[in-house]
Amino acid sequence: MVARPPATRAERFTYLGLEVTPNSLRATYDLDGREFEERVDFEGAGDLRQGAARSVAELWYLVAGLSYYKVGAARRIDVGALPLGEEGRALLRAALLDGLGEFAYRNDLPLDDVVVTGGEAVTAVTATDATNRVLVPFGGGIDSVVTSASLPEHLDQSLFVVSPAAGRFRALEETAAVTGFDVVRATRSLDGAVLRTDDEQFRGHVPVTAMVTLLAAVAALSSGRGGVVMSNERSASAANLRWRGRDVNHQWSKSYEAERVLGAAVAERVGPHFTVASLLRDRSEIWVAEVFSRLRPYHHVFRSCNRAFSQTPQRRFSKWCGKCDKCLFVNLMLAPFLDRGELAEIFSSEPLSDPERLEQLRVLVGASGASKPFECVGDPEESAAALVRVGALAQWRDVAALATVAEDLRPTRTFDELLRPEGPHRAPPNWLR
Repeated sequence: MVARPPATRAERFTYLGLEVTPNSLRATYDLDGREFEERVDFEGAGDLRQGAARSVAELWYLVAGLSYYKVGAARRIDVGALPLGEEGRALLRAALLDGLGEFAYRNDLPLDDVVVTGGEAVTAVTATDATNRVLVPFGGGIDSVVTSASLPEHLDQSLFVVSPAAGRFRALEETAAVTGFDVVRATRSLDGAVLRTDDEQFRGHVPVTAMVTLLAAVAALSSGRGGVVMSNERSASAANLRWRGRDVNHQWSKSYEAERVLGAAVAERVGPHFTVASLLRDRSEIWVAEVFSRLRPYHHVFRSCNRAFSQTPQRRFSKWCGKCDKCLFVNLMLAPFLDRGELAEIFSSEPLSDPERLEQLRVLVGASGASKPFECVGDPEESAAALVRVGALAQWRDVAALATVAEDLRPTRTFDELLRPEGPHRAPPNWLR
């Protein structure tokens, strides 16, 4: 665990106001007299002031505040006159305790003492029933590519892409272009104060995917769409570790529980006809990789490496770094399905044969005793099943370390079992082929 920085907890975090214009949101917050502002500008959406869109924008405002709350980890949160129904209050509590779970763990700062005050009743605004028009949040990686490619043709789908104020991500844009679908956009302008790296404020992970999901819902509702199709597979629900009686999950806002509580909060405001759910929820990363392996037009443009998505354009990598946990994990998932030479060409390197990546690999597959990395990677069981399969392939036999690590692995589910659907999902029937 990383030691808590020498920051001092604040006393009160206050939601000051949300301004909604036809194509933008402006949120303001206060932390013990220090104000923060975030702005989001939309392109290709409808009028954000429409009733249903305006109502769900308030949920985004609620969750987005955690990016600024974390600076001081205040003991009291005052939402003021913001409409906050029972489900909205449950979303805030879950986002605070579980969405900031990694933040709390890394700073040794439990947040179960936080008191939430304020909040008015919610008046539901029925959304348009347009179940065959959907918006797909698109990140340019393997999961969102598979979602977009797997939706049935009768659905009218558009992509939803979020960019920072510093400029669009080239890797994401090139991958989105291959789909051929229209793109609805949002540009987030964060308050620069949260990017500081001094020791006078707390730092750490926030539930970004929940924020993006709610922005997508705002865009969808404003333009007469009936749902937001997420791309979160089942291992996103697996915790990294347990701390002070709670699971700590880096991917909490991609988990089934986050999807459920967020969906309930949206339904409380706009009714049951609008759906926020993941198409991949009952699928493994191995299944996703198998489908992606057949989507060859994407192989040389997709990117999951975080170094392609730096907030600073000058620091963005133009190819896979080949060294991080995500590069190694995506290599491992695709290796059972793609020729070794083709895989190396895609990544411009071969992380699986790199001896410097061996300990990272042991962590990914659960062989080291260490917790799963705080990264968007699959659970150790999936990784172990994939490594057992790769270690037995003739084209990888010269990499003795793979077979050596695989020999000691005993995953409870086989590789083939992980290719089958398993567990609950909330995707409606018309999203399925």
